[in-house]
Amino acid sequence: MTQQGVVDKETMEILQADDTLTRQYSNGSIGLDFFVAGFLSQRTGKAPHSPKNCLPGSGWQPLADREELVDLGDRSISVNQYVIAHGDSRQLVYYWYQSRDRSVAGEFKAKFWVVADAMRYNRTDTALVRVIVPLIDKNEALADQQIKEFIKTVYPTLLHYLPA
Repeated sequence: MTQQGVVDKETMEILQADDTLTRQYSNGSIGLDFFVAGFLSQRTGKAPHSPKNCLPGSGWQPLADREELVDLGDRSISVNQYVIAHGDSRQLVYYWYQSRDRSVAGEFKAKFWVVADAMRYNRTDTALVRVIVPLIDKNEALADQQIKEFIKTVYPTLLHYLPA
């Protein structure tokens, strides 16, 4: 970890998350931005904001998006892979919704599980997890490898702090 970030008051008012974590990591050659927004309940209208809406609102333009599987060794998780651009800068974004014991890529699928969990378990807690790596020389393969290695490393620890 190279830096612990703070979410500013204005962003927190818009986000309405109950808790956040924002950190920057580096392996010496490439930096990585890690963000988690946790929501104890979605019943009061508070819910994760999709990066597909927030990033373009910050000036980043989407270039490509698809669903991707990340192999964690003992299982795979489904995540959104999103390439964005701002001027000459390019970034690779992975994000997913973590609810109970599942990782969900799609926004509609995540909403479905919120409703199902509310009915079955009386729970609507969830978290948005986002990882961003800059594309150096537009090398998407290197950024993809870095993100997947990071997720594989951090995921078991992450589960100790997210809805279970």
